[in-house]
Amino acid sequence: MATLKEKLMTPTAAGTTSPNNKITVVGVGQVGMACAISVLGKGLCDELALVDVLEDKLKGEMMDLQHGSLFLRTHKIVADKDYAVTANSKIVIVTAGVRQQEGESRLNLVQRNVNVFKFIIPQVVKYSPNCTILVVSNPVDILSYVTWKLSGLPKHRVIGSGCNLDTARFRYLMAERLGIHPATWLSIHRTHPASVL
Repeated sequence: MATLKEKLMTPTAAGTTSPNNKITVVGVGQVGMACAISVLGKGLCDELALVDVLEDKLKGEMMDLQHGSLFLRTHKIVADKDYAVTANSKIVIVTAGVRQQEGESRLNLVQRNVNVFKFIIPQVVKYSPNCTILVVSNPVDILSYVTWKLSGLPKHRVIGSGCNLDTARFRYLMAERLGIHPATWLSIHRTHPASVL
């Protein structure tokens, strides 16, 4: 017969299991955290992992997200400098890279960021060989190609964010000129292409 203590201490939650939809964000700068918050806000994963080389910032960002998890559907948010924390990720969003210096062109960033990616990408693939990698770091087109080559993944599993931001800026400017919302401009353009011009 079980004691009262054993009855009271019976586990009520299931044991730990592998996540079904784990997403990792590499780099916890402004872009990385915007990605993390967007992923969490849309409830896209059951586990979010953060990785960065700056331990204090990484810990602070993780704690902020964990403390706000009351309002989110993602029940597990983890962070570490060690890429083992990324294991079994379905999607890895890479926002890490060196900062562009004043007066420096994006193309001048290439070699410095390639060197960073030579460390990041093999670690990502080591722990999540079946993941899809979304590259956001700049210059994005070149780094997407570098990621594809370094990862050895099929090309359909390495995606660059491309010109999404440029497209969004253009849509905003067109909508501003027309006095409408950017989403409205797109729906008008699709149904009546000539009317926008």
